[in-house]
Amino acid sequence: MDTLIVHGSDRPSAVREWLLIMAMFAVAWLPLVCLALAFLAVAFVWHLPQAILPPLMWVMMGVLRRYGDREALPGRAVQPGEEPELAAVVRAVAEQVGFREHLLVRITPDPEAAMGRAKVSGARSYVLLLGLPLLRSLTVGQLAAVIGHELAHRQHINNRRASWLLDARCALAQRLEGQGRFRPLTPLARPLLRASQQRVWQAELAADADAARVAGSDNTTEALELLHASVATFDGIGERWLAELAEEHTYPEDFYDAFDAVLRDPFVRRRSAGVVAEQEALDPYHAAGHPPLGQRVAALPPAEGSRSWENEPLTLHAAAAIEQWCVRQLAGLDGPGGHGGTKDKVPRGTKRPPRRGHRYEPPEPVRLLDRDMGQLHVRLDGGDELALLTATRCETPVQALSAALEAVRDGRWPRLARRLEPALRWVPAAERPPAARDVLVAAMGTALVALLRGAGWDYASPWMSTVFTAQDGRVLDVHELLAVAVDSSDPEPVRALLETIGTQEVLL
Repeated sequence: MDTLIVHGSDRPSAVREWLLIMAMFAVAWLPLVCLALAFLAVAFVWHLPQAILPPLMWVMMGVLRRYGDREALPGRAVQPGEEPELAAVVRAVAEQVGFREHLLVRITPDPEAAMGRAKVSGARSYVLLLGLPLLRSLTVGQLAAVIGHELAHRQHINNRRASWLLDARCALAQRLEGQGRFRPLTPLARPLLRASQQRVWQAELAADADAARVAGSDNTTEALELLHASVATFDGIGERWLAELAEEHTYPEDFYDAFDAVLRDPFVRRRSAGVVAEQEALDPYHAAGHPPLGQRVAALPPAEGSRSWENEPLTLHAAAAIEQWCVRQLAGLDGPGGHGGTKDKVPRGTKRPPRRGHRYEPPEPVRLLDRDMGQLHVRLDGGDELALLTATRCETPVQALSAALEAVRDGRWPRLARRLEPALRWVPAAERPPAARDVLVAAMGTALVALLRGAGWDYASPWMSTVFTAQDGRVLDVHELLAVAVDSSDPEPVRALLETIGTQEVLL
C-alpha cells in the first residue's frame, strides 16, 4: 500500500505526491545545479576543462560524506542481555504495533527519540535512538508510548513514496536554512512545503494514536509533554552549562543528576512550555515536521493501553557506565563511536582548546550541584548590563528601562532592538519580529533583574535568573512580564513594578 496514511476518501493521489516530491528535490538542488552548469559553460566556452573539477569534487565529497554517515552510528549500543528490562519493553511494544524488522537500540546523550535505517555488518537494520535524559525521567509506560510512536511511525511511512517525500521535505527545508537573509527559493519552496506538510502530519498523528493504544492516552500525553520540555530545557539550560564550563576548561560529571533536578522545577517547566509554544507558532515556511503539541494531544484517542505498565522509571543495569559515557560525549572526551582515544576532540562550547606547549590538556571534572546557586542560573541572552544603557544613551538602569518602555508603547522598539543587536538586520523578515522581541526582552531583563536584586528580592528557582520571590511572597517571572509588555505594547505593569521596588529616580 504505497501511501502515508489511508483514510478512505482522504487517500492521497500517488501521481500528485510523486510530482510534489520531484518538485521539492528540483527546488532544493536548483542552486547547486545552476552553479554546476555555470562551471560547465565556462569549460565549454573558454575551453577550460579544469573548470569541471569543482563540480566533480563536490559530487565526490557528497558521496563520501553520505557513505561516512552510514558507517558511523550515533549513540552507545545496548545489547538485550545487558539491559533486559529495556529489551523487554521494546519487544512488547514491537509486538503490539506489528513491527517485525531487525532492530538495534542505542542510547544517546541528548533527549531525543528517533528511528532510522542503517546498514550494519552488511545487513539492513533499523536503529532506535533513545536519549539518556528520557530513560531517566520517563516512566515505563511513558517510555512505551515514545517507543510505540517511533515504531508505528516507521510502519506508516514504510514505503518508497513516503520515504522520498520525507527526504525531499528535509532537503528543501535545509536549503532554506542555509540561505541566510536573502532566500530566493522561498516563493517556490513555501507552497511545496505547505502542500506536503499535511501528509507528514497525518503520519505523526497516526503514530501518536498507535502509541496511545499501546501505552494508554494518559501515558502518551505525559510522554509528549515531557519530551518537548526535555528538549527545550536541554537546549536552553543544558547546552549553556556545557558551554560555560567548557570556557573554564571543566565539564560537569553530575550533568544528568542536575538535569533531572531542573526538569522537576515547576518554573523551568513553565518556561519550557512557553518556549515550545513560541517555536511551534513560528513556522513561516511550513517546514515543521510535527504538528504543534496541543494539536497532537487533542488528537489522541481515548485508550487504556494494551497492558498495565509500570509507573516508575526503567531500571538500567549499566546506568553508571552509560551515564559516564554520555557525559564524556557531551564534553567531547570520546569519539563518536564511544571507544575513546580521540584526544584532539574539542569540548562542546570551547572556541579554542587550552594548550600547554603543544599538548592538549583534557578538562577537569566538576560537580554542578556543589556550586553556588548564582553560578547555576541561566543568564539571559545578551546579558551585558551596559547594552541597554548604550542603546538608549542613558546613564542609569532605571532611565534605560524607562526609555525602552517608552519605545515599547510608541512601537519604536524594533529600532531599539536593532541597536542592541545589529545582526538582526540579516535575519529573514519572517523570523525578525520574534528575534527582535527576544533581544529587547533579554536586555531589559538584565537591567530589571539587577534592580530587583538590589531591592532585596530573592530568586524563586535555583535554575533561573529571571524568577523572583517578592517580600510579600508573590512570584514574578521577569521574562514573562517583559514579553507580555512588548507583545501587547503595554508597559504599564513594568512601570508599576519599578515603582513598587522603590526606585528613587523619576521615570521618563
